[in-house]
Amino acid sequence: MEFGTFTVGRSTIESPVYVNPRPLIAQPDALRAAAELIRERAELATARRHNRAKPFELVAGVPMGGLHLATAYALRTGTPLIYVRPNSVPGAPRIEGRYLPGQHVLIVDDLITTGGSVIETATALRSDGLDVREVIVLIDRDQGSGRRLAQHGLNLISILSLRAMLNYYMSQQLVRESDY
Repeated sequence: MEFGTFTVGRSTIESPVYVNPRPLIAQPDALRAAAELIRERAELATARRHNRAKPFELVAGVPMGGLHLATAYALRTGTPLIYVRPNSVPGAPRIEGRYLPGQHVLIVDDLITTGGSVIETATALRSDGLDVREVIVLIDRDQGSGRRLAQHGLNLISILSLRAMLNYYMSQQLVRESDY
């Protein structure tokens, strides 16, 4: 976590906090732990009686950060992985991996600010007949993405929020009060 003035997300939102979960992929134990957290959260979501998530047959990573987490999750659980190829050529297949129309897909991403890339991914998957309702993210920046995703029929499930991270860092005296 860094403090200063940053432009985050593709939406060009200004933020005094920058969070970069990408170094996670350089630490196999941390990546494995993140995949386990995603597995636990997905199981909890599908087991809940209210706001229940539908069981899914596929996992899709949002390129690029979410693709690494989704791959780790797929390896951990044996769930087949698909992804929307970024910058694909018009008319060419956009979705990589094997799937059948009607299959339910869980989208995984590392960080969410406004939800634009998640919505693009869901739209591409749905255009090929896939059923997409749930999105699990490692970190939610608390910028209203949950409301925006809900407008697109997507349920956001986050593992961490930026607010929780900041509260923890402050309680452990890992950040200055002025940054907090």
